Parts: sequence; C-alpha cells; structure tokens
Amino acid sequence: MRTVWGWCLFLLRASLTLAASKQLLKYRLAEEGQPDIRIGNVASDIGIVTGSGEVTFSLESGSDYFKIDNMTGELSTTERRIDREKLPQCQMIFDENECFIDFEVSVIGPSQSWVELFEGRVVILDINDNTPTFPSPVLTLTVEENRPVGTLYLLPTATDRDFGRNGIERYELIQDAGESLFVSGRRSGGRLETGDSALYPGKRRMETDSRSSVFELQVADTSDGEKQPQLIVKGALDREQRDSYELTLRVRDGGEQPRSSQSILRVLITDVNDNSPRFEKSVYEADLAENSISGTPILQLKATDYDVGVNGQIEYVFGAATESVRRLLRLDENSGWLSVLHRIDREEVNQLRFTVMARDRGQPPKSDKATVILNIKDENDNVPLIDIRKIGRIPVKDGMASVAEDVLVDTPIALVQVSDRDQGENGVVTCTVVGDVPFQLKPASDSEGEQNKKKYFLHTSAPLDYENIKEYNVIIVAVDSGSPSLSSNNSLLVKVVDTNDNPPVFSQPVVEVAFPENNVPGERVATVIATDADSGKNAEIAYSLEQSVVGVFSIHPDTGDIIANIVLDREQTDRYEFKVVAKDKGLPTTMQGTATVVVQVADRNDNDPKFMQDVFNFYVKENLQPNSPVGMVTVMDADKGRNAEMSLFIEEDNDIFSIENNTGTICSTVSFDMEQQTSYTFKVKAVDGGDPPRSATATVSLFVMDENDNAPIITSPVNSSYAVVSPSSSIRTVVATVVATDTDSGVNADLNYSIVGGNPFKLFEINPASGVVSLVGKLASKHYGLHRLVVQVNDSGQPSQSTTALVHVFINETVSNASVVDSQIARSLHVPLSQDIAGDPSYEMSKQRLSIVIGVVAGIMTVILIILVVVMARYCRAKSKNGYEAGKKDHEDFFTPQQHDKSKKPKKDKKNKKSKQPLYSSIVTVEASKPNGQRYDSVNEKLSDSPSMGRYRTVNGGPGSPDLARHYKSSSPLPTVQLHPQSPTAGKKHQAVQDLPPANTFVGAGDNISIGSDHCSEYSCQTNNKYSKQVTAHSSCEPQLRS
Repeated sequence: MRTVWGWCLFLLRASLTLAASKQLLKYRLAEEGQPDIRIGNVASDIGIVTGSGEVTFSLESGSDYFKIDNMTGELSTTERRIDREKLPQCQMIFDENECFIDFEVSVIGPSQSWVELFEGRVVILDINDNTPTFPSPVLTLTVEENRPVGTLYLLPTATDRDFGRNGIERYELIQDAGESLFVSGRRSGGRLETGDSALYPGKRRMETDSRSSVFELQVADTSDGEKQPQLIVKGALDREQRDSYELTLRVRDGGEQPRSSQSILRVLITDVNDNSPRFEKSVYEADLAENSISGTPILQLKATDYDVGVNGQIEYVFGAATESVRRLLRLDENSGWLSVLHRIDREEVNQLRFTVMARDRGQPPKSDKATVILNIKDENDNVPLIDIRKIGRIPVKDGMASVAEDVLVDTPIALVQVSDRDQGENGVVTCTVVGDVPFQLKPASDSEGEQNKKKYFLHTSAPLDYENIKEYNVIIVAVDSGSPSLSSNNSLLVKVVDTNDNPPVFSQPVVEVAFPENNVPGERVATVIATDADSGKNAEIAYSLEQSVVGVFSIHPDTGDIIANIVLDREQTDRYEFKVVAKDKGLPTTMQGTATVVVQVADRNDNDPKFMQDVFNFYVKENLQPNSPVGMVTVMDADKGRNAEMSLFIEEDNDIFSIENNTGTICSTVSFDMEQQTSYTFKVKAVDGGDPPRSATATVSLFVMDENDNAPIITSPVNSSYAVVSPSSSIRTVVATVVATDTDSGVNADLNYSIVGGNPFKLFEINPASGVVSLVGKLASKHYGLHRLVVQVNDSGQPSQSTTALVHVFINETVSNASVVDSQIARSLHVPLSQDIAGDPSYEMSKQRLSIVIGVVAGIMTVILIILVVVMARYCRAKSKNGYEAGKKDHEDFFTPQQHDKSKKPKKDKKNKKSKQPLYSSIVTVEASKPNGQRYDSVNEKLSDSPSMGRYRTVNGGPGSPDLARHYKSSSPLPTVQLHPQSPTAGKKHQAVQDLPPANTFVGAGDNISIGSDHCSEYSCQTNNKYSKQVTAHSSCEPQLRS
C-alpha cells in the first residue's frame, strides 16, 4: 500500500511540476469586497484531489490581500480592503483587465519532501466607488458677445477614478430657474452634427435637449473615448444687457447606483475673439532618461493664433493630466517648454500621457489641445532586490528562519526572490550563497520567467546539528548585468531548532557520599547534577528517585538536592544504594539518564556497649592451673570503627582475675579449691573508643565445681578390730557397720559400700548405702573361726576413687582365748587379700583325707573304676593345696584384691609367688580410669594391666592401725591409670546451665590442663565474638600487666 501511495505522490508531483511550468492561475475579483470572499479553488484548477491530508497548500506571496486553506486549496480574501484606485500598479491603468494582483501558491508534499510553486493573478474589477469631480468648484467661461447661435465652447472635463461603465456617463446643465439642460447618449434619442465639427477631427456624436435657452449643454465623444462637455450658444448674447451668467454644471457616472457632483459655471460675456490657437501637431512624443535632474528640458509645444493683440497671445496649460504629471513636470505657460520639475523614476512611472491646452488671451479665449506622450528610459540605478520569504511550514520572520535539526538533507527552508527594477541587461540578475554554510540555492521552477525576476529555493545541503552549531548566517549575494554592475546582499539567520536527541548525562555515573547518622530530617545529603546537550525544554531536567527509597530520601526536581526525610540509623541500615533518574522535558518524547547514588551512613557513638547478658554464670572445676581461662564474656557495640573499639576491665579487682581485650576471655591467676571457696562474683566493664566514650557493665559469677580429688576415709572399724558372732545368730543379724566420709561434695561424696573379698560362703552382706554388714547365711560348724571381709568404699565421681577396709568376724560361742584371735587377726593382716580367710581350716583337710581313702578303696574294688579313682584322686589333691593352715607362714605375695561375683565362686590362684615387699598399713585410694573410660569396680586388676602410674593419697586408718605399706611392692599392687583431662564431668548438674553460647561456658578438667588443650569439657573454647580479632584455639591466659 505504501508503494502504491508513493507512486501516486510521484506522479502527482511530476504532473504538478509540468503544470507549474506552464500554467498561470487567473481569477477575477471585484474591488472593495468583504473579507472571506471566495476567489477560486487552486486545487481543482491545477487538478489535485484534496482530502487525504498528504498534500497541503501555502500562500507564499499576495498574503496581504489573499489567504488559502492549506488543506482544500480554497483561495479567499483577507480582512484588508482592496481599493483598485489606490493600488500602485493600477494608477495609470484604464483597461479593466490590466489591473491585477499577483500571488504565489506552493503545493507541499508529505513531510515537505517536495514543493511545487504556482503563480497566479487576480484581476481587480472596478466598482462604482468614486464620485466624478470637476477641477474646481467654480468654473469660469468667457463668451464673446455677438456669437452666433450654435457656437460651441469647450467646458472643463470632470474626472472619475472609476472607468468604463462606472466612469463619467453624462453632464447636466442647470439654468438659473432650475430647469435642466443635459445631454446623454443613453437618455436622448436624437443625434446632431454641427458645423464646428472641424474642431474635433473624426466623427462626433452630439446629443441635445429639445428645450431652448440662451445656453445649452452638449457632450461630444472624442476619438480617445472621452466625453467632452460643450456649451452651445442658443440665443443672442448682448454684453451690455447682461455680462455674465451663473449656471450649475452637474456630472453623473454610469454605475448602477450613479454618483454625481456639480460645480458653478460662471459665463462671462466679453468682446469677440474669433480665432483659436492651433498646435503644430496633435501628438507630441519624446523619450526621457530617468533620474533626470530638475530643469532638464524635454520638448517645446508650439501653437499659433491668427488673432492679434490679446486675442492672439497664447498661454499653455495642462489639460487632462493626472496629479503625478503636474507634480513631476513643469510647463512654461508662455514658451510651451516642457521640463523636469522633480526626478522621475522609471520603476515608478514608465510612461507619462497627458494633454496640453493652448489658449489665447482673447475674450472669450479660444484654445486647442495636444496629446503628449513621454517614454521614461531605464538606467542601471537600482541594485538587485533580494526578498527572502517563507516556504511551506518553516516560518521566516524578521530575517530569521527556525529550522529543526532533524530535517532531511535537500529540504527547502525558504523562498528567495531576486528582482531588479531596471530593464534589459540592467535587470538580469544572478545570485549565490557565500560562505561555508550547509545551504544552497536551487531554481524554484524550470521555466525561464522574467529575466529581472527569479525565484529560488534555499535548500539544506548537509545535516544540521544543534549541539555543534546553533545558528547560521546565510548571506545571499545578487549581481545584475548592468555596466557598471550593481550588487546587493541579504542575509537569513537560520536558527537551528533543537530536537530532543540527547539524554541527560550525569557528571558522575556513581556518586558515593558519607552521611552521618542521627541527622535532622530535611537535611541535604548530596547534590547530583546532570546536563543535557539539548536546549530549551529539551534541556530542562527533572530529577526523581526510584520507588525503593521514596520515603527515606527525596530529591528536589529542579536542583538535584537529595534530602534525607527520616533520621538515619547506621545500626539498622548502614548503606543505601539507589538510582537517580534525570528526565528532560522534551517533546514529543522525553529522554532520561540515571546515576547510582551510594549513601554510606557514617557512624556516631550513639550506642552503649552491650553485653550479651547482664549476668554471666561460669562453672569451673577446682584445681585449675593458674592463668587458665575460666570464662568468656561477649560484648557488642552496634557502632563501628573507633566507636566500636572496646577496652575491657574488671572492676573491684583483687588480682584474682584478668580479662583479655581482644577475646573477652577471663583468666584466673590462682588455682581454685572448692573446699575453700565455692564461688566468685565481680563486674566486668566495657568502654568503647568513642568521643565521649560510652560504657556498660556486666556481672560475672564464677562457680567452682567440685573435682573428685579426695578418696573416701573410713573412720570405723579399724582393720585390727573384730566382731564376735554367735553360731546361733539369726539371719539379718547386724555384724558390724563400716563408717566412711568424703571431703568432696555432690556426687563425688556419694559413697557405695561393697564386699569385694573374704566371703566365700556368702554368709555376709553389706548395705551399699549405709555400710551395715549383716549375716545372711545360716552358720554351720565349718563356718566356725575367723572370717576376714574385704570391704571397698567407692565414691560416685568420675573417675571413681575408693578405699578398702578389713572387717574381721569371729564366729564362736565365746572368745575363750583372746590372744589366739589376736594372733589370727595379726596373721590375717599379712595374708594377701586374694586369699580367703573364712572359718575352721581343719575342715578342708579332713575333706581331703576322705577323698584319698575313697580313691584307694575304689581302685581296689574294680579295675574299671581305676580311671575314675585316679581322676578323683587328682581332684582331691588339687583342693588340698588351697586349704588354710592355721599358724603356717605364707611368704608369698600372690594375690591382689579380687572382685567376687555373687553367681560364681572365687577361683584359686594357681601361681603363688613369694612377696619380697612389705605390706602397707593403710589402704591406697586410686584415681583410675580405663582407657575407654570404664570404671574400675574391682580390686583384682593386675598391676601389669595398668597403662601408667597413678596418683595416690594415703588414708589414715585411725589411731593404732598397723602400717600395711611395708608389705606392698614399690610398684603398687593396685591398678593405677592416668587421669585424663578429657574425662567427662560427674553429672549434668555440674555442667554449665546458663543459656549462653557454648563459648561462654568453661568447665575445668583437672590440674593437668595446659594452654591449647581441649580443657573446656564437651564445649568448644572457640567463640564467635564481636571483636575485631578472631580468637584462635590457642588463647593465652598468661599473666597480664595491669595499668
């Protein structure tokens, strides 16, 4: 569709170009018309179908009187009245087709892609708008007396600025009495020719009124088409009777509504003058150079009069002559010389045509007239005129054109008309554009036209850019072909109109600004500035912010000042990043640019240091080595930088604790003993580095946790004592009570009693909680004698510690020989604890002998039973070796404390080795733990099973207790293990219970703690603190210098 329409436009333009070169639009219009009178339709006259809006019309000249509809091409009149008689070009025009007004119409294609110029002419038709007038309100005519009837006298003619039908139609003569004597070709039907027709060469028409009078008016049509009023003598004139007549001469035009005027005709009766002057020729023609100086003679008119005296004296006067003739020329009334009175410009008047009358001085005077034609010759006295006018939609006013910078190359922007008022070669003009400007002239049409009048389009020859050059002074020079040639120039100031083709650009794409917190709302944060290379509205910039920060910040739309609408708090938001949009106000579309603004909220010391808790509770085991960490406080400051650099102090310092600034680790300078002091309370103060500084305090409570570092102490019974039990005693008879204490506390002081040896017959039982030893088995004869019970007291600590006591029970009715019992007890103290001392030893020996007898008898009885006898003999022999023989000294240390299972009988030690070491007089408490953390519940562990030496504490057996230490080997018969710092605490109630991060809980693990080891129970010693330095796993609690 676009292609079809484009071809249509191309064909239309081609046809218009052809029409413009050949066709002159002509219209007719009556003068003095009302505004908006339709003259014609240019579009239809040149063959254009309007209505699509693609082709428009523009009136390029003649706009003073005409206007055109740019869409329909309708040509009509403007508000300015057209007076044909005042138009300069119609002053000397008497042909109704020669008075016209030229105009020019441009046909403009889409987007002014092409322009065609058409010339037109509106012929101004005359209307009856002027009244005919006489040269003077009083006309004087001298008439000789005794003139015969029918004598003719020429009367002054009236002038009418109208012509044709609207010109002078008739004259009327009104007598004194009021009757009208008039002559009119249209109103009188008779024709008359007189004998005086010789005065007017050619055929004359005379029309008279039928009424008689002294004078009668007659109008004659002259050869040049004028009407000449004539006064005819109709009666006898006698100056002595009447020397004057006063008549009224009226003139009327021929318009539809005729106009008329009148003058007084005063007729003076004089003596007779019967000869009229005669010119040598009826027409005088001469050439006059324009610009001739005043007084330059032109020609001499000559007339002769055969009369003598005053009747033969001739004077020359202008006849039918316009005001311009009388103004420009001087006629000598005596000599008839015609000369220049004022400078004549051919460009204003190229020909003067008038009549001159020769009049004698007779009474009445006689006259003759001749026509004078003066042709004004051209001289090269006019420089070329350069007229620069608008074309199309681009306005040109006061020598300035406004052209958008985005116009296409070769776009016409103005119409340049070059003319020269001179003629011939003096009027042939060439013109050109001077200077280095992107404009050139091209002919407006292909037709030759007039040589002294040419039209050009001023085209763009290169792209325009407002940002580079905002205006051009286009100088056009025109030179004519005269000798010498004349030149002129005119300039057009082309202002390049900016189009919105440049977006606003910020001076910095990213603007970073530090702005302190706690500001006053409305305070300016920063100012952003954007520039736009365009101008006017296209360069007016409005600033705005993206919606994400609206409410927090605002921006002045004109100045770019960014305002903080709220109080900023760095601790809530320390950085704002948003975009500023700069949008211009260009039309029809706007352009915009953006910049990123980063507001770093600067810190102020407006926050106190804040401990994670007001009260810190730490639990630490006793026996912790000095300079060990006992806790860690966490303090934060919402500020940053120096305002968050904190110094930690311990208030009410008693040189027991110190604190590290970097980690908040609290260290002890002493080793704790729960048995001496169970808790410590002090305050920690944090001071930041702000100006002025801010501070905060927290209370630290340190609770010393008990460590199982004390073995139970048995206060009763002593190892050398014994209890006597009657064989008839009933079951549940209390035999003895073991009483023990533990200086530890808590679970470490919870004691458990058990019998670990010396109870092979299961006769006795001990209450694990109270230590009461009761009889639980029925006594028999074999049970008589001394029983040594090995009682072990264990605490509940981890690892558990224990103490072993010997409870001697003598079963008999009475103690008849106390010394024997004492000797047995003394021997018991030297017998290894793995060997049971229980009842009468002879009972086992008799059992052995019986077995031997049975074996012999059985061997004799049958061979088949030999094997059985041998087996039984061996069985009996094996048992006989474990028997207890009273009074027999045992030199071998072949046992260690042995754990007895209630479901199993104790096994006999097959390998008894002699002891080379004395036994101890007291029981040794062992802090022991197996490598897998299991508890040692028995005392029969081999020394060789212990991985390393343990730590021993001697338990006093009370006054008079024998010293058993002499009987033990130096390597210790009891199992010893190393106490590991990683050993878990006794129970949950000894662990840190406050609701703190794991790093704030410290549990001492013993006196073997060292820096860098994992001595913080199951919690980690590393912390996530708020300090600038990262706390490593190897924090130091070395003694610190105090200021």
